[in-house]
Amino acid sequence: MSDALLLSRLQTAGGGPLYVKLKHAIEDAVRSGRLKHGDALPAERDIADDAAISRVTVRKAIDDLVQDGLLVRRRGSGTFVVKPVPRMQQPLTQLTSFTEDMRRRGMVASSRWLERGLFYPTPEETMMLGLGGTAQVARILRVRLANDLPIALERTSLPDDILSDPQIIEDSLYQALAAQDIRPVRANQRISACLLTEEETVLLGVPPGSAALSVQRIAYLDTGRVMEVSRALYRSDAYDLVAELTIGSP
Repeated sequence: MSDALLLSRLQTAGGGPLYVKLKHAIEDAVRSGRLKHGDALPAERDIADDAAISRVTVRKAIDDLVQDGLLVRRRGSGTFVVKPVPRMQQPLTQLTSFTEDMRRRGMVASSRWLERGLFYPTPEETMMLGLGGTAQVARILRVRLANDLPIALERTSLPDDILSDPQIIEDSLYQALAAQDIRPVRANQRISACLLTEEETVLLGVPPGSAALSVQRIAYLDTGRVMEVSRALYRSDAYDLVAELTIGSP
């Protein structure tokens, strides 16, 4: 991994303090693709030895890049690359899936599954989904990715008679349901700002203490029945939620 930084060239690079040269070398490695999102940076002592500079110099360069958001430190694990993602605007006037949103932007959507199965519902799930005494809940938890970059952490619950086998979902939940002629017709969404937990920042690959947009959705079938309740945490550095407003009649 040290080879990706081209540390042998550091001493002969252009003028300026050594920590600035090292900072530019790391930035160039990310920009050129030699270091990718999620890659671990070599240990500070290894960088110092390979570049023939002090660990204080290495720490100063890394501190600056952590502050800039290009690197993130994870306690007990090391320092990792956080490649910036392009900002995306999400209109609030249409009910669409994450997969549809990404396809419309020319990006490839995928999922990293954390939990998927049938479970006994919590009291909140029982109430919100209107479940009977013996019903189970299909619960899915996944990281949503666009072009292999984590964008959102999504938790979704559905009645087991609507989704009896969560394993049938590939990338799009709505596509899997549409194959069974099950489609939502409307939804209520509640949007708020929140701070991510340490575990959530690791899953989304963002610095500790990062903010997110929390989008809570209740989706309905044409019969009025609740089909789905979900909460998605979107990276605030990637998403802007946009609404078109009209002026009502006096």
